[in-house]
Amino acid sequence: MTTTREPELLNEHQAADYLGLRPATLTAWRCMRRYQLPFLKVGRLVRYRRSDLDAFLEARTVRPVQIDD
Repeated sequence: MTTTREPELLNEHQAADYLGLRPATLTAWRCMRRYQLPFLKVGRLVRYRRSDLDAFLEARTVRPVQIDD
């Protein structure tokens, strides 16, 4: 039985698509260290862990404030 798994490591284009950004935006963020978004660098290759992207999104999730009556 073969199971299809989503890759844990995403290249820059895949990561940008996952976040709804352009790859150039991720490049700029990395170069300027704008956000604390972890990435892996092996030679010239840049990879992002899907779990790090999920944590990045979760940290920026704005939840409505519940007002008690």
